[in-house]
Amino acid sequence: MSPTLDERLDALSAALDAGGERLPEPLVARTRDVLDRVRERAGLSAEHTVVALAGATGSGKSSLFNALVGDELAATGVQRPTTSHPLAVVVGEDPDGTGPGRLLDWLEVRRRHAVPPAAGLATGLVLLDLPDHDSVVVEHRLRAERLVARADLLVWVVDPQKYADGALHERYLRPLAGRDDVVVLVLNQADRLPAADVAAVVADLRRLAADDGLPRARVVAASARSGDGVADLRALVARAVERREAGNRRWVADVRAAALEVADACRDVPGGRQRSARADDLVAALEDAAGVPTVVAAVRRSAVRRAVAHTGWPPVRWLARLRPDPLRRLHLAPRAVGDEVAPTSLPPAGPAQRARAATAVRDHTDAVLAGAPDAWVLAARARVTTADLPDALDLAVARTRLLPERPVWWWRAVGAVQWLLLAAAVAGALWLAGLAVLAYLQLPDPVTPVWGPAPAPTVLLVGGVLAGLLVAALGAVAARWGARARARSARRRLRAAVQDVARRLVVDPVAQEVASLRSCRDLAARAAAR
Repeated sequence: MSPTLDERLDALSAALDAGGERLPEPLVARTRDVLDRVRERAGLSAEHTVVALAGATGSGKSSLFNALVGDELAATGVQRPTTSHPLAVVVGEDPDGTGPGRLLDWLEVRRRHAVPPAAGLATGLVLLDLPDHDSVVVEHRLRAERLVARADLLVWVVDPQKYADGALHERYLRPLAGRDDVVVLVLNQADRLPAADVAAVVADLRRLAADDGLPRARVVAASARSGDGVADLRALVARAVERREAGNRRWVADVRAAALEVADACRDVPGGRQRSARADDLVAALEDAAGVPTVVAAVRRSAVRRAVAHTGWPPVRWLARLRPDPLRRLHLAPRAVGDEVAPTSLPPAGPAQRARAATAVRDHTDAVLAGAPDAWVLAARARVTTADLPDALDLAVARTRLLPERPVWWWRAVGAVQWLLLAAAVAGALWLAGLAVLAYLQLPDPVTPVWGPAPAPTVLLVGGVLAGLLVAALGAVAARWGARARARSARRRLRAAVQDVARRLVVDPVAQEVASLRSCRDLAARAAAR
C-alpha cells in the first residue's frame, strides 16, 4: 500500500534528520524547500486546483489563456514581454474569498478575476497566466519559476519554432521528470502548419518529452486564433479539476523526486566480507599498543614466582621473594589522582605500535563503511579519534584481574607437605645431634631404631631434605604449567578489556554512523515508494 502524502512528508523529514550534516547542504536546502512548499499547499484550499499556463515569449500563451476563459482578460500584443505579472481567473467564486483568497495570497498573485462556470470551465479552477519564462526581465522569470514550482497542473505552451528549445527542456521540463500526470504540453499556433507537419511536430514533441523523463505527458495541438484544440484542452483541464487529483499527484511527485535524491545521497553500505577480519586486526593492534604481550609475560613470571614462594623448600624459598614481582613493577593497579586515574608504568607504545593502532582504526572504519558516500566515511573518521585510546587502554589493563589474590589450593597443600618434610629433617638432625652429645659425654647410647639401611634419625634428616627438594622441583614444574594456564586466562581477560575499549571508542561510533546512514536510506526510500 502506497504511503499517504503526510507519511511521505514525515519520512522525508526524518531522513534529513538522520542524514544531518553528512548530506550536501544544497540538497538539504532544496528538500526542505519542497517539504515547506508541500505542507503550505496542503494547508490551503483543497477545493481548488491551480492550473498554470507557462510558456516562452511569443508562444501565444496569453491568447490561449483568453481562449480557454472565453474573454479577453490577458493582454496580448507584439511587444515583448507582454505578460509581466501573473493573472488569475477563479471559476465560480469570488477570487478574494476565504478559500481562493488565501491560496492566491500564497501564490503571490494580485491580478484576479472571477468568471462563471460556463463554457466547460469547472468550479474550483484557478487558472494562471504566467510571465514568460524566457523574459529578458529577470524579475519576470523569477515570478514564473516560483509559480511553476507551486502550481498543481502545469500547461506548457510551445510554438512550432521554439518547441525544441534547449533552455526549455534543460531548465524546466527535465527537472519535472516523473511528474507526467501533472504536465500538459500544448503545441500552440498549430494552424500555421500543414496538417501533416502538425502530426510530425506533435510526434517529435512527444519524443522530446520522453527524453526529458515525461513519457506519459499529454500533448495537445491547438490554436488560440482558430480555436482548434481549445475545447480538448478545456475538457482536459475540467477533468483534472473535477477529480481534484492533480494537486495531490503533483506534490507526491515532488516529494518522491526529492526523496530519490536523498536516497541516492545516502546509499546503503554493502556487506563487507572483511569486517570481522578488520575487527580482529583492530583488537590485535590495540592489544599491542596497550602492552598486553608485556603484561601477559609478567603474569607468567609472577605466577611462577608466587608458586615457588609457596611450594619451594622452606629454607631457601625466601630467595624467590628477593626477586621483585614483575606485576608489581608494572604498577598495574589504577591509582586515583584527583579526578583522574594515574596511568600504569607500562612502557608507552612506540611509534610503530601507535602507527599500527591508528592504521587498524582507520582500516576498520573504511572496511565497515566501504562503498558509503565520502561524507559518511569522513564523519565516522571524525568521531573515531585515537586521542583517548592510550588512557582508555591503560585503564582497561589496570582494572583487569590478572592473578588470584589468594594462593591456590595446591600451593597451600604442597606448602604444608614441605613444612612436614622440613619438620622431619629437623627432627632427624636434632636426634642425631642428641646422639652426638651423648657420645661426647660418654653416656650410655640409647637404642636407636633402624629404618631400612640407615638409622631412623639419618633417614629422617636425609629423607626429609631429599624429599623436600624433590617436591620443590616437582612444584616448580607444576608452577610453570600453571603459570602458562594463568597467562592464557589473563590474556583472554585482557583481550576482553581491550575489545570493550575498541567497542566503545571505535566499533560503536562507526556502527552508529552505519545505522544513521541506513536509517536515512530507509526513510528516504519510504518517502519515494510508489
